Order: sequence, then structure tokens, then C-alpha cells
Amino acid sequence: MLQTATERVAVLLSEWGKGDTSALEQLMPLVYDELRRMARQHLRRQPAGHTFQTTDLIHEAYIKLSKQAEPEWNDRAHFFAVASRAMRHILVDYARSKQSQKRGGWQERVTLSEEFSATVSRAGELVALDDALNALAKLDERKAQIVELKYFAGMTTDEIAVVLKVTPETVKRDWRFARTWLLKELGASDRFE
Repeated sequence: MLQTATERVAVLLSEWGKGDTSALEQLMPLVYDELRRMARQHLRRQPAGHTFQTTDLIHEAYIKLSKQAEPEWNDRAHFFAVASRAMRHILVDYARSKQSQKRGGWQERVTLSEEFSATVSRAGELVALDDALNALAKLDERKAQIVELKYFAGMTTDEIAVVLKVTPETVKRDWRFARTWLLKELGASDRFE
């Protein structure tokens, strides 16, 4: 019986979760194009001259994902959400290292939606965004997940609703709250357009 690509991905994720490390190697060619799209989405928000290339970010995420002891994947969408989070953490760690090396001076455009945009002038401000998102997760994990999936993974409202098993209306409502909360937390009146 022939499997669709989606079914094959689901089977490989399940096998990987059960400890079959060869399943990850078989999975990568099936998900590479989507990971590439996600990596480009993440890198579009990085400053000019950023040293990560799309392929570098995908490979770093692959390494991070492959080190998980016993991953439990609900489905394909869950895998991509975790992969996007890994990419975000890689870029934030990079920004933290730049900040600690006091090499600042790069500028970056950060856009959480059409209504929410900010000019981030230093790596420290990218770190502040990550810290604020982590603080939001402590208050309400789902709202933080929505920001992560929408902003970092580039998922649509309907896709997020499927991943989080909520209605699209709930996603929209949580997004509005999270965006407002982040603006306030980051002192948007001073730094954000």
C-alpha cells in the first residue's frame, strides 16, 4: 500500500519517538522544504550581514532535534512547531553571544503582525523579546505558543488552531492579547513604531 508524504512523515515521527534513529534520517528529505521555508522566515528578521545562512540554521536545528532523547510527536504540525522553536533558540543564543561580546551595532526589523512592528537596534533587544516571550509563557503558555507559531514559524491562524486544538477565534483572541502584552512588556511606547 502506498503512503502519502504526510502519512509517511507521521510514521517516521512515530518510529523516531520510539527510538529508531534511522527514522530521522529518512524523515529529513520529506520535511526539508518546509524547514527551509521556516528558516528563511526566521532569517528574514535578522540584520543584514547576519552570519547564519538558511542551510546553516536548518542543520543547527537538525542537530538540536536529533539530540532529543525520546521525542514525542503528536503529528507533523507539532514537529514543525518544535523545529521552529529550535530555530528561534539558536538565533537568540547567537544574539546573546553577540551581546556578551559587546559587538552590537546591527539593526533588525522585527514584525509580529501588520499592526505590530519594531526596529531592534541591538542584539540585546532581540534577547529582551525572547525574555518577554518566556515571561508570557509563564503566565499563559498557549498565548506564548501562538506568538511563536505565528511570528517565528509563519503559521496561519487556521494552522495554529489545528496544532493547539483550539478554534481559530481563540487563536485570534489570544494573539491580540499576547501582542498587546508584549508591546507593554517591551516598552513599546519608547522603542516601537
